[in-house]
Amino acid sequence: MKTNIPNHVAIIPDGNRRWALDKGKNTYEGHRIGFEKLIKIARKARELGIKVFTVWAFSTENWKRSKEEISYLMKLYEVMIDKYLIEALKDKVRIIHLGRKDRISEKLKNKLLNIEEKTKNFDKNFLCIALDYGGRDEIVRVMLKVKNQKSKINENNFNNFLDTKDLPYPDPDLIIRTSGEIRTSGFLTWQSAYSEYIFIKKYLPDYSEDDFEKTIQDFSERQRRFGK
Repeated sequence: MKTNIPNHVAIIPDGNRRWALDKGKNTYEGHRIGFEKLIKIARKARELGIKVFTVWAFSTENWKRSKEEISYLMKLYEVMIDKYLIEALKDKVRIIHLGRKDRISEKLKNKLLNIEEKTKNFDKNFLCIALDYGGRDEIVRVMLKVKNQKSKINENNFNNFLDTKDLPYPDPDLIIRTSGEIRTSGFLTWQSAYSEYIFIKKYLPDYSEDDFEKTIQDFSERQRRFGK
């Protein structure tokens, strides 16, 4: 592999439900397998030298799904956070939550706060969990924070109010979306101005660590000019 490894990779993990229906399985199983796949890909990202890996777990629009699906998704998040905490402490991965905490359950909120607190001193690798996150919502929340600021707001200090403010590389170099959908859905709206995009036809549960490595190879062969 070439040495042009991105510092920050974000993924829109799509296709769990469609994969499950194609396999004759229930959608819960599709999400469970998809979550397990994301953990494996996050490990591969660290192995390749990627410093920040961001996963869009639940969007602000996902609240429109059925109560049943939302309920089991939230329980899955609780289980996965508990499970991943052990790995994060072992591998010194800092966990940062992107998004809102005011609409999720108290139990899930406390688990997120706990994993953030226990990993806050790690600074080599970062895993961002975008849960109840929307790009437009983030910008609105920022505007509510800065409206009473006495100092002049510009592009540089605006970043200090974003959910990604504590990251060494807040802007993703590469955003991946699985399942064949070709849209961003407002993911990291501010931070993605110069992100490269790669859209994968495979559903997330079929997207392997080898596939991920090939995607990074694809990225490494691109020329990024940043408007120059």
